[in-house]
Amino acid sequence: MREHRRDRGRLEDILKYAQNVEKIVSGISYDEFVSDIRIYYSVMKNVEVIGEAANMLTYHFREKYSELPWRPIISMRHVLVHGYSQISDADLWQTATADIKPLRMQIERYLAEIDWEQWQHEQAPCLEIDNAAYKQAIDSARKMKSKEYPVADIAEITGLSAEEIAKL
Repeated sequence: MREHRRDRGRLEDILKYAQNVEKIVSGISYDEFVSDIRIYYSVMKNVEVIGEAANMLTYHFREKYSELPWRPIISMRHVLVHGYSQISDADLWQTATADIKPLRMQIERYLAEIDWEQWQHEQAPCLEIDNAAYKQAIDSARKMKSKEYPVADIAEITGLSAEEIAKL
């Protein structure tokens, strides 16, 4: 189970990379975007990181704060990482110029309005086995544990709780 205490940091990451995208595309045209590989791939990488941070949010957070389309945000990351040749220039431009600003604004609201002290102690209503990334984290934690990594390091790297690691 991913720990609630890490949700705030993941939102801060989303905010940072959304701001990066806004800065990168500010004042440029679609033609400049597609013709300058530095701009294009900068946007692509920042959108990818946003999707990864969204994927690492607890399932409970994504369910409780469902105003944002978490599944499509995460899916965009998967396409960028695994199917990068399938991404259309127009879709990436649309994401950068139309979707990032509302995402940033909602993330800013979450960061300002959620009582983070209370959130980190809130119990999830159910076990969070929600995707392949969780299973991969378990496998990685088992390998790290067998090599005698400190539990705190395993937790930091995998996003699993100390209790989950102890059960492995």
